[in-house]
Amino acid sequence: MGKKRKRRRRVVKNLSCPFNNDPSRIDYKDVHTLKKYITTRGRIIPSSRTGVSHRCQRKLSKAIKRARYMALLPYNQLI
Repeated sequence: MGKKRKRRRRVVKNLSCPFNNDPSRIDYKDVHTLKKYITTRGRIIPSSRTGVSHRCQRKLSKAIKRARYMALLPYNQLI
């Protein structure tokens, strides 16, 4: 039998939401703010890494997807 690996749990710091739990501050036209929450490959960064609340994360992902559709953000940012 093989050895069992111990899984490491990611330690999550107590991050506060940068939007102060106010999803009305998130707008698809504010491209500079939205760029902070996507990787260089164009993927949306999870809330566990950014500290965004779950409610704001849902609104943020919809805003990013809407900005992509309106061609304000690229789908991928390959250089």
